[in-house]
Amino acid sequence: MRTLACAADKAEILRRLQLVRPDSTRRWGRMSAHQMVCHLADAFRMCLGERPSAREPNPLQRTLVKWFALYVPLRWPSGITTTPENDQQIGGTPPGTFAEDLSAVLALIQSMTDARVLAHVPHPVFGRMTDAAWLRWGWLHTDHHLRQFSC
Repeated sequence: MRTLACAADKAEILRRLQLVRPDSTRRWGRMSAHQMVCHLADAFRMCLGERPSAREPNPLQRTLVKWFALYVPLRWPSGITTTPENDQQIGGTPPGTFAEDLSAVLALIQSMTDARVLAHVPHPVFGRMTDAAWLRWGWLHTDHHLRQFSC
């Protein structure tokens, strides 16, 4: 399974992120490429405890949905909604300079993989997760949005 814990998988994600351009065309959803970069940064800040998430998962989400999303070898479908604080149309961080926002998300991925103390921060849908689960989620979430922009 692909994960940010694996150096090769992480390098691939970082390479693909650098292919994103402000004018990259989305295949689904409503975010621009620049908003997507900010959305990823917000999500990684949440993982690191730098950005709060107010949502509390229910027991089904914490168990079955989490297991299915993280460990069943299927791509995440389009149309999954995010929490309001990570939604670029509602409470997400507004885009600034594209190069700076892209650099920020690259640095946040590095921080996340260096931290290895992510388990104390609950995910808004999946609840408490191990570091391994967070790093798996980080790869899947980033891959999902890179596929959204054909990167």
